[in-house]
Amino acid sequence: MRFDVITLFPELFAPFLASGVTRRAYESKQVEVVLWNPRDFAEGNYRRVDDRPFGGGPGMVMMAEPLSACLDAALAARGAAAPVLLFSPIGETLRHQAVEQWAAGEGAVLVCGRYEGIDQRFIDARVTHQLSLGDFVLSGGEIPAMALLDAVARLQPGVLGDQASHVQDSFNPALDGLLDCPHYTRPEQWRGEGVPAPLMSGHHVQIERWRRDQRLAITRDKRPDLIDAARVAGRLSAIDEKTLKKKL
Repeated sequence: MRFDVITLFPELFAPFLASGVTRRAYESKQVEVVLWNPRDFAEGNYRRVDDRPFGGGPGMVMMAEPLSACLDAALAARGAAAPVLLFSPIGETLRHQAVEQWAAGEGAVLVCGRYEGIDQRFIDARVTHQLSLGDFVLSGGEIPAMALLDAVARLQPGVLGDQASHVQDSFNPALDGLLDCPHYTRPEQWRGEGVPAPLMSGHHVQIERWRRDQRLAITRDKRPDLIDAARVAGRLSAIDEKTLKKKL
């Protein structure tokens, strides 16, 4: 799959694409990333990409024409139409289900806004999807773009050291959409704290029951909405319901 990223700061992506999971996905060409700078498509000696907002107010607004010309070049290089995704506070909150859909697709063009915003006419004419990381504002769309690329990369076959790793992630359908359980490693004792006994038992059924109980309790306490969703979907057993009534 291919992601074309439109950004005024392509240099921010260099260390991201050279490290960890995204590096493996990028080098294996399972996730191709092509960077585009709208300043390269701006006119005039100063390659201006922003201007003052009509109606007054603070900040600057990214101009529609350099973005549109940059997008045309990206789509031409792809050789086919593609979703055009803008990261915006009004967008749909990015969740695991959406990440799975993007991970199974052919990619997209990611538009990273900056300044006070983007000329609405570009959004209306060219953007097909809008996504948000949550109810807060960042200085630009680069961090959300990296978040999506990282989430998509780790779902590609062979990218993680153990392919089963992402199946155990929070929100994964394999965990019925629950949060993940706590994890422990060596040493068995650390600053007076030990490892929960079930994990040391060697009894696989007991271990899995402990992990399930922990997932249920943590999700109940931290994200009760996910418990409600699992209950509506019929994913909780009678044993699960008993666990939810306990204080672990």
